This record gives sequence, structure tokens and C-alpha cells, in this order.
Amino acid sequence: MSSEETEVVVVGAGQAGVAMSEHLGAHGVPHVVLERHRIAERWRSERWDSLVANGPAWHDRFPGLEFSDVHPDAFASKDQVADYFVAYAEKIGAPVRCGVEVTSVRRHAGRAGFRVETSKGAIDARFVVAATGPFQRPVIPPIVPDGAVCTQIHSSGYRNPEQLPEGAVLVVGAGSSGVQIADELRRSGRQVFLSVGPHDRPPREYRGRDFCWWLGVLGLWDAETPPQGAEHVTIAVSGARGGHTVDFRDLAADGIQLVGLTMSYDDGVLRFAPDLATNIALGDAQYLALLQAADAYVKRNGLDLPEEPEAHVLGPDPECVTEPRLELDLAEAGVTSIVWATGFSADYSWLQVDAFDENGRPEQRRGVSTEPGVYFLGLPWLSRRGSSFIWGVWHDARYVSDHIVTQRGYLAYGSGQRPLAAPVTGKN
Repeated sequence: MSSEETEVVVVGAGQAGVAMSEHLGAHGVPHVVLERHRIAERWRSERWDSLVANGPAWHDRFPGLEFSDVHPDAFASKDQVADYFVAYAEKIGAPVRCGVEVTSVRRHAGRAGFRVETSKGAIDARFVVAATGPFQRPVIPPIVPDGAVCTQIHSSGYRNPEQLPEGAVLVVGAGSSGVQIADELRRSGRQVFLSVGPHDRPPREYRGRDFCWWLGVLGLWDAETPPQGAEHVTIAVSGARGGHTVDFRDLAADGIQLVGLTMSYDDGVLRFAPDLATNIALGDAQYLALLQAADAYVKRNGLDLPEEPEAHVLGPDPECVTEPRLELDLAEAGVTSIVWATGFSADYSWLQVDAFDENGRPEQRRGVSTEPGVYFLGLPWLSRRGSSFIWGVWHDARYVSDHIVTQRGYLAYGSGQRPLAAPVTGKN
């Protein structure tokens, strides 16, 4: 059966796929980027209406293009972020093919490369980059059975308060998504319960600088491994309403009922772990540690940044923390909806190669797979703390691209041929 041929197939045209295309194009490597929907589709159709980026526009972007319609210190809306990646793909002349779903990738038998089967035909490629990122399959823990409440949805399916039936709402998960959704629901007049697990709680801004800046100058974005046990700890920070520091005391003062980690369900009653105070205290400790590190940096470098002693003062714990609720009768509390802000899992069922461990996780180092010719991009902690962020994935893509270029050189040796160059588009 005949098929198209190219050097590299990049699967996914979100931030990772667009970044990968830029670096491959700069090296003259022939490639295609396959996207089953639209560029940056998840920003458009799998996020709630009021979502904004959690980093300021000066930081959460690629080096080659600024946001044209967002102040550098403001936070882009989800549609502005999606439009940004469309504009970036056009700027670099990325060979993106939308509406093409990759159904399988298998290594050729007896020769180099891979057969990439798609909804629009087959492609033979020497290299494959899985740039689908970590947010592929919404995860809802199997705790509350169907029918126990009117509505159970994942945060990726939540759009706005009007979408939910009348009544109280339980939001499970206190990372950025859970906190912002809970806050929006409360401001709409709903009674809200928020299940709070372990989290990292940085300041939105301190001494006139955004926390993204502090993590940068303190070298924390470049941390290569997460603290033990913190690989999947969420970050509670918000760009909503101009950006603000998340403080669970403030959420409680606004009427949100805080509870611990959601553990089990039985006969209409949810049970929570007695860990609420501990989770909040650990988040506070990380918050204060960052402030102290920032103060030390200012002093060490003689910077003229305004002092903020009040930022170090934490208010008293609310009653819902000191006397935590361990059970919630859903009907008695009037809870008609549960929003599960409990993250995602990866789905690599289409990638049928020897590149995964016994738990289905990619075996890779800095995106270079244990399966020669296969690469991963856009995963948390791929090379550093910032790997799954917009700017971080751009730098990871450069490393992966350089690795591909080096391998192409080895493969060309002795063949009498130079590696093929990509056609000139005039847009790079």
C-alpha cells in the first residue's frame, strides 16, 4: 500500500506541537504536524468560559511572538491563548494538518522508521514526536456512583454556573482549576463546598513582581526533579479578576465550606479525610518559604523593591479548618452537582511501540524515549519544573529537535546522501 513519506510526524498541534514545528523548521527538517481537531483545541472547547492563563502575558508565551491584544502584565483569556497559537503557527509556516486523527503508530519490520496510520491515510516517518501533552483523559475517581446527585462533571466539562442545576455544589480538587471554579460558583450565589487536598500555594505577586518572575530568578523553574511525593501536587494560583493570591481563609470568609480530601461514599454520605488543616498548613509553609527566599534575593542583590511585611502575616484559621467536617449528607446539604477538578491522565493507546513502563508511563529522559526514534513533549517535569508551561515546552522542544537533527546526521553517514531539507516556505 502506498503512503506519504516524511522525516518527522508530530502528533498534536497544541503548544507542544507548534513549538516542535518551529525548531524542526529552523533546522530544515521535513515534518508534518497532525491535529485531530483545531490548533490549541483544548483551550477553546475543554475549558470553562471565564478561564484565563495563570501566568502573565509577558511570561506565558513563546520567545518569537508577543500577545498583540493583551497587556504584558495581564492574563490572556482562553480564546486569546488559542488565537495566539494559531497566529504563531502561521508566523512560522508550520505544516499543520487539522482534522487528521492518528489511529496507530507502529515500527516498521526490518527497516527503519514507523508507519503512522491516520484518518486520512498512512504516513511513513523516520521519527515520531508525541506532542499530545498530559491533559488527554479526564480523571474522575470512582467514589460517587451515578445517580447519587443530579450532575457529576469533570472540570473540563464545566462551562459556567448556569450549566448546573439549582442547588449547592461540591468542587473536588483545590488546584488552580478547582479554586477558580469554586470561587466563580460562590460569586454566582451558590452554596459551595470545596474539597482541599495537598497543594502548592505561591503568592500571585510579591514586592511588585509576579510569582513567575520569582521562580525564574530563584532558579526554581529549572528544578529537574519534583520534591519526593510532590510529582502531582497542584498549584493553587489564579489569574482571574486581574490575578490574585489564593488564600483558603479568604475563600472560607466568602462563604465557601472547606473540607478535606474526598475519600469515600456510602448511602448518600460523603466522607472526607481529617487532613484539611495539614494540607492548608503545608501550602502556607511553601508560600512563606518563597517569600523568605525572595527577601533574601532582594537583599543579596541590592534590589530596590518595596517591602511587604504584611504578606508574611497569615490570618487565623476559620472554623471549618479548626473543626473540620468529616461527613457530608449530600441530600441534606442540598448538593445537586459535583465538579471533579481532579486532573487528567495520558492516553497513548495509539502509540504501539516499546516506550512505556509497566504502568503505561512513557520511559524517556528529557523527551527522548527508550524506543529509538520516538519522542515525548509537553509532559510535566519532562526536563524541569517549567516543562508543561507554555514557555517551558518551547525550550524542551528545542532539545528534542537538536536530538533529532543529530540522529539524522548519524543515519546519513555512509549513505552518500545528506539529510533532506524541508521546502522553503518564506515564513520562518
